[in-house]
Amino acid sequence: MNQLLMTFKKSNVFVGVLVMGVFFMPSARAQQDSQFTQYMYNTIVVNPAYAGSRGSLSMIGLYRNQWVGLDGAPETLNFSAHSPIGVKGVGLGLGFTSDKLGPTSESVITADFSYTLNLEKDLKLSFGLKGGVSIWNLDPNKLTIYDPNDYNLRQQDQSSPIIGAGFYLHTEQWYVGLSSPSILETQHYDDIQVSTAAEKTHLYLIGGYVFTLNPNLKLKPAMLVKTVVGAPLAIDISANALLYDSVTFGLAYRFDAAVSALAGFQVSDHIMVGYSYDYDTTELGNYNNGSHEIFLRFELGTRLKAKVNPRFF
Repeated sequence: MNQLLMTFKKSNVFVGVLVMGVFFMPSARAQQDSQFTQYMYNTIVVNPAYAGSRGSLSMIGLYRNQWVGLDGAPETLNFSAHSPIGVKGVGLGLGFTSDKLGPTSESVITADFSYTLNLEKDLKLSFGLKGGVSIWNLDPNKLTIYDPNDYNLRQQDQSSPIIGAGFYLHTEQWYVGLSSPSILETQHYDDIQVSTAAEKTHLYLIGGYVFTLNPNLKLKPAMLVKTVVGAPLAIDISANALLYDSVTFGLAYRFDAAVSALAGFQVSDHIMVGYSYDYDTTELGNYNNGSHEIFLRFELGTRLKAKVNPRFF
């Protein structure tokens, strides 16, 4: 155990874990989970082990309007809340996501549980479990139907359970996590052996490092890697700068997909708002006006020098 802890303390642990995660993930797997550019502020959506890690009650609402101007483009609303509960090492969270895509919509309700081990000094390892239900709907009235007798195009309402898990290794300077927010695979129309839609298992690797350049300026590069059966490996990289613990701005790049600009403002000790804009770099970009994302975060609880903990993640 001592040898393991000494290894964790080495400065290259962050890069090492990220590289190992990328190369040892299963083969590249269709992307179906909600996609967020500002994932670094909403980590609990993909990793239940994040629950309670901020040391206070943290609530965030996020709205994403993707590929503006394209009929039937994805539209996502997410709300999540999480907090430590006073039992040593235990954090709990709740989440709700509404996702619309063309004639389909999905509502997801989840609960998160995490348990954190203090390994040494500020090094912590958290384990998390996610459970919930997904309600999926197909509205054929939103489609142009050529065959009104097509069984697959009738009104559909289906629910399925959600079970997810993850781990989250972190200090005050860096973090890395590996998770699957939904391990179960769901087949739609399975009752008549016509599997026209399936929800695949997603696997996420996420990490970030905070560089304190001076007392008033911090820089945080971050990375998210997503893999799911039937789709290319998705890689997001970003860099955000935090000025005076109040103003955040940054850039992000989603490989072979989009470039993004991000901005955030700490309005008060408890409230932060953020916005991002994605410019599509694929051919699809010729037919839409980009993607917009906005979030509002409210925190209440643990204080540091009369202020809510201004930690960068």
